[in-house]
Amino acid sequence: MLKQRIITAVVLLAILLPALFWPSPVPFAVVALLLLAAGAWEWGRLNGLGQAGSVGAAAACLALCAGSWSAGLLERPLPLLWAVAGATWVLAGAWLLRAGVAGWPHIPRAVRLVAGVLALWLAWLAVAQARVFGINFLLSVLVLVWVADIAAYAAGRTFGLKFTRRKLAPTISPGKSWEGVWGGMAGVLVLAIAWTLADRALQAGVPSLYTRLATGGWWLLVIAAVFLASMSVLGDLVESLIKRAAGVKDSSRLLPGHGGVLDRVDALLPTLPLAMMLASLIAR
Repeated sequence: MLKQRIITAVVLLAILLPALFWPSPVPFAVVALLLLAAGAWEWGRLNGLGQAGSVGAAAACLALCAGSWSAGLLERPLPLLWAVAGATWVLAGAWLLRAGVAGWPHIPRAVRLVAGVLALWLAWLAVAQARVFGINFLLSVLVLVWVADIAAYAAGRTFGLKFTRRKLAPTISPGKSWEGVWGGMAGVLVLAIAWTLADRALQAGVPSLYTRLATGGWWLLVIAAVFLASMSVLGDLVESLIKRAAGVKDSSRLLPGHGGVLDRVDALLPTLPLAMMLASLIAR
């Protein structure tokens, strides 16, 4: 298993890194499009579709992304879209967690399918537009999710249930604790402050998300960092809820040793549109 994980990670990095640092944003947008279309295929399978239906979900995601690209949305400010997407993620995510695993099957399958494809399309549009903004901006969002996950894992293993008696969501993800969530938030706060100071010291030509937020004051940076860290946890929990309802451990086996695409991007799905929403608000 470890060997598989390492090989898969090396192959993914060999594809993603050249695309990310290519002078044009086009290669990265193409790679991200293919990955999220694969995620749409997984989404169809998680919701009980057969092979043909799952391929249709992937095709719908591809069509939405390609249509947005052709319409020039990557270079266009989209404050209203990001505001609606962000608000929807916050409200719908909270409702899903409250309803729990038992509530998921009561949502009509057509609604679930459409919502999932739209969420993947929005994630692609957000990550592709973030790459158009600049590599520093995009990396600041991606690293936020990775640091939140690593810090939460470390804090959970070290301090889990030592300060609280209840787990975060025992029926959805029994291994997660509130101490892990707080550790993830603390890790993101340190990251945001350090990245902002580094941007200013190096006079970065392309501001990161944190530098943009800090223009509104350090208080805004702190609130936004904590908010985004909490939303990355929500994305992870929502996918865990859906997998439990579907009775599967992983979204697929597309990435040997890692599970599926959705297993790797679940925390990014809400975080990317919300980061774009915050950046748009600051820009205005």
